[in-house]
Amino acid sequence: MLDHNVIQGRGFRNVVQDGRVTGFQFVLRQPNYRGTAGSLLDGVGVVVDGERIPDHVPLWTVQGRTYTLDELRASTDVRWQLDEPAVITVPKPGGLATGVHRLEVVVYLRRPYFPPAVSRTTFTAAATGVIVPPAPEGGLKFGVSTYSYTGDIYTLMTLEDVLADVADLGATGIEILGEGNIPGYPAPDAAWVDTWHGLLDRYGLTATNYGSWIDTTMWRDRDLTVDEGAAQLQLDLRLAAQLGFTSVRPKFGVTSWELDPHPIWEGVVERSLDLAADLDVVICPEIHAPTPIKHRATQGYVDFIERTGTKHFKLLIDTGIFNTEPVLELSEEIEVEDGEIPMHLRPLAVPMADLVEVLPHVHFIQAKFAEVDDDLNDLHVPWGQIIPTLQEAGWSGWLSSEYEGRRDPYRGRDQVRRQHALLRSLATSRG
Repeated sequence: MLDHNVIQGRGFRNVVQDGRVTGFQFVLRQPNYRGTAGSLLDGVGVVVDGERIPDHVPLWTVQGRTYTLDELRASTDVRWQLDEPAVITVPKPGGLATGVHRLEVVVYLRRPYFPPAVSRTTFTAAATGVIVPPAPEGGLKFGVSTYSYTGDIYTLMTLEDVLADVADLGATGIEILGEGNIPGYPAPDAAWVDTWHGLLDRYGLTATNYGSWIDTTMWRDRDLTVDEGAAQLQLDLRLAAQLGFTSVRPKFGVTSWELDPHPIWEGVVERSLDLAADLDVVICPEIHAPTPIKHRATQGYVDFIERTGTKHFKLLIDTGIFNTEPVLELSEEIEVEDGEIPMHLRPLAVPMADLVEVLPHVHFIQAKFAEVDDDLNDLHVPWGQIIPTLQEAGWSGWLSSEYEGRRDPYRGRDQVRRQHALLRSLATSRG
């Protein structure tokens, strides 16, 4: 995938050589309407955070080889093809700091079919990029949910594009929505299953959590029976295991604004525990706002774990329950009258003590968020409390980014990079 902007969304990173950061890189697509001989490339001017880099300084990597500008001008067998991204490396001892940076470029190409006075053509572009630090070793593991790319996936991006983005930012886990991301669900063909495993290998990703649904009010005249619900859950358990996932989040239909699950949930899960154990897949229902941790639904799940003694039913925590501010950007249809925020959007601000209490039963955390600003401040979720709490408790599972903010094109991928820069910085500072 090539982005419309000349400056590409992938590939913005510091360069490390012999253990030292020697500069930074970014990726450009060919701005011309045709490929260009290397000898006609005439430099790239770069301005990063207001600092200007002369156009002869950056190095160019095209067709797998790296050149200085003088080497390109003298070349006879180098081409920058129309569909090939070029990597631009800017020497800069120490590189760029973790976080958001403003990048402006001017690409210079000579076009001999223009009159000499105007044959040196300029192409300008600007964008923000995020330097994401490496994930600290040990402890917390960092992944991404495909839900973060809602609106972009299958329009601007393929599923492979999403996996490539996740790998590019240095995450190692991928969470999917079964019915949202598997073509031919619930029975994908064998070729697609092979392709999926090939993509995991190619991008070095681990399949983490598989999202499924048990639509308890599928029909207008009756609810699902326990047998029908169990059949649906077991179908998804088998498919998840086939695709390499180690946990399944069943989203049961609910019966209240506080998201009490439909009463069949317990029978459905109990009938599926033997299969989950055989497949070694953990069933993890979601604790999602407006359900706090101290709630009858959560307690019901904990009671089930303690009653059965199972290791294949645990909790999934959605970090939206820790919001300290309301997220009103999620829908343009939300009406706030007389300053009254609808109940389901009010921040729960669940205390860290409640999280610590249930952490022994928590298998997976969806790192829900809606906005990380240019200074890497999350406007709603108190990560400065959550990350230390997890580390001090010795919890070492997956934190899977789940962006749920405005759905402007490509915004999700940028916000995910910002969140990973924030989370990894916090984790490293306490590591």
